[in-house]
Amino acid sequence: MTKLETEYSVKIFKALSDQSRLRVLLALSKREMWVCQIVHLLELAPPTVSRHLQILKDSGLIESSKKGRWVRYRLGSKELSAKVHNLLEPVFKAVARSDQAKSDEKKLKGLLTEDPEMLCQKMNKCK
Repeated sequence: MTKLETEYSVKIFKALSDQSRLRVLLALSKREMWVCQIVHLLELAPPTVSRHLQILKDSGLIESSKKGRWVRYRLGSKELSAKVHNLLEPVFKAVARSDQAKSDEKKLKGLLTEDPEMLCQKMNKCK
């Protein structure tokens, strides 16, 4: 394994070592999400969520796109190798069985009925 491959592997395992980041990955495995939806899902401060998202993005596990002021996230499937996909599948299955994941899925159903732009604007006003 080259030094670059080793560094990449360390970034991926670091990204997977936090429950909040696993929750984000599980949610994004089913749909793209706006950052404000992720903040509401995790119930963490926006700077904390941003730090988690940056770690996931640096590892290549997620990608983002910007629309105006708002940022949308999705799994970074274009960038990931088959090895990483094979690694994530059992992780998603294990995490999905947790009580937290079941609670997140219920919360997401409610969040996804709200207009994301309105949710983001509401979150911005609360700062």
